[in-house]
Amino acid sequence: MLDPGRGRTKTGRLWVYARDDRPWSGPEPPAAVYFYSPDRKAERPADHLQGFRGVLQVDGYAGFERLTARGDIVLAACWAHVRRKFYDLHEATGSPIAAEALRRIAELYAVERTILGRADDARRQVRNTSTRPLLVMMKPWLETELGRVPPAGPLAEAIRYALGRWPALCRFLDDGRIELDNNPVERAIRPIALGRKNHLFAGSDGGGARWATVCSLIATAKLNNVEPYAWLKDVLQRMTEGHPVSRLDELLPWNWQPKSGKV
Repeated sequence: MLDPGRGRTKTGRLWVYARDDRPWSGPEPPAAVYFYSPDRKAERPADHLQGFRGVLQVDGYAGFERLTARGDIVLAACWAHVRRKFYDLHEATGSPIAAEALRRIAELYAVERTILGRADDARRQVRNTSTRPLLVMMKPWLETELGRVPPAGPLAEAIRYALGRWPALCRFLDDGRIELDNNPVERAIRPIALGRKNHLFAGSDGGGARWATVCSLIATAKLNNVEPYAWLKDVLQRMTEGHPVSRLDELLPWNWQPKSGKV
């Protein structure tokens, strides 16, 4: 973001929250919403989610922990982030312990592929039968290996990352709505991460907030298999032609029908 008066730029932040019920055939359409802030302080997600109640699946950012203080938000952790630490280590060193961790995590994902799109209760039952025993064996294995590796090394760090989040990593066993990872959010933020060195600068905090709004619209359209440019063009045209404000919900990506009748 431009930093007027100082002759340089500064870093702003885009936060994204996503909802995707399709893996468990849930009733709500997929959506993503982005927020801009000038920093990464823990009070930012607390402010974004002050009206939220339920399960929040997160990465390893420590600031999310304070959201649980009210008792009405439960955190689920992300196995993709656990896997990434072992994957990077294996790529760099060929560690057999990292390879074994990857194999065990792959078994969890193999079960998930068999229940994709099934109802939440059916997913929970399969997980309790097939996945819980894998995790019951994985935890003591990780604890044993932690005692065998250098405590200050990257392998110990990867193991501690998993063990320190173990209850949150296992939360999906008891709730079929929870995914193994928060990859919907990862996919939503990837275009920002890939393009941040090529994008034009946000000119101000207000520009950052408008950028977040545009990202929300485009990402939600994509999640609903709607071509973003065609949708934005059509919606803006209808609004300038007097589409009633009381019926703007008709123009949301999951309700939208173009004038041609084809999505």
